[in-house]
Amino acid sequence: MNDALPTPVGKPAHLYIRLGTVLLAVLILTTLALMWWWDFEPRPFDVVEASRSAAEQHQQVVVEGTTSTRTLIAVTESMLDKRGGYLSNDMLSPGVFMDNMPNWEFGVLVQVRDFAKALRNDFSRSQTQSVEDADLAQAEPLFSSPNDRWLLPSSESQYRQGVDYLEAYLTRLSTPTGNTRFYARADNLADWLALVEKRLGSLSQRLSASAGQAVLDTDPNDGEAAANDGLVMVRTPWLQIDDVFYEARGSTWALLHLLKAVEVDFDGVLRDKNALVSLRQIIRELEETQVPLGSPIVLNGSPFGFFANHSLVMANYISRANAAIIDLRKLLERG
Repeated sequence: MNDALPTPVGKPAHLYIRLGTVLLAVLILTTLALMWWWDFEPRPFDVVEASRSAAEQHQQVVVEGTTSTRTLIAVTESMLDKRGGYLSNDMLSPGVFMDNMPNWEFGVLVQVRDFAKALRNDFSRSQTQSVEDADLAQAEPLFSSPNDRWLLPSSESQYRQGVDYLEAYLTRLSTPTGNTRFYARADNLADWLALVEKRLGSLSQRLSASAGQAVLDTDPNDGEAAANDGLVMVRTPWLQIDDVFYEARGSTWALLHLLKAVEVDFDGVLRDKNALVSLRQIIRELEETQVPLGSPIVLNGSPFGFFANHSLVMANYISRANAAIIDLRKLLERG
């Protein structure tokens, strides 16, 4: 008589299920850990110290325009080399599941594009009939490449190539015997600030729309506006509120550094126009936009409700900075 117990038939299947569950749990936890680690905004840096250190490393002379150009390079490299690298064009986990940092990167990129264009068209030219700088003419279009391109040439490869051209311009600018110049004139600075006004004005409106905003519609054929005395309610979709917030964080982070660099290179112009205090006030307002977010999510409470509305707080600082930029531009345009 055989008293041996029969082997359970389902045991191997249960083992595979448990093993698969454990592996899936490890994968999920690893993905969440990487998402938390990569969700990191670079801290503001000292543009003067960064420019001086880079000049010593490359054995370059610090001249007018060095700080602005070096800051543009440093801002771009910070966007590309932060934790996790450049995420906007990631097609694999965990980058493909992240949206806060890609929107932060886009905000930085907009300011990089605008300043690169101003550097090419205004700061490096003595007048409108001057020949543009060859390296800057190559760099500026590269920064205009789509921000989410993963096929070759990828977005980050285009931006790094643009940085290389900026480095070439900076090398020639720092050569005492060369003919490369940076023209720190009031009209050049005013032209760039006019573009900054538009960027900040747009961000302020988009942030304010997080809580809903009644605006006048100028379209006479809009039936909704006609039925409500010309008023249309504009509200940011719920899933896009944090996208706009982090885009604004990135844009103001980049602009903060560029304005600090402008304070150095345009010091003579700003003092001559009695505009230095105005610029420093703008910088103070933008510094408030970079205070660490004391919440795991972007809250969207009603304007006078119990919970905070982070978008409205950000819009407040941006609006005040934008108003100060308008005043600064008027000072620069006066004779």
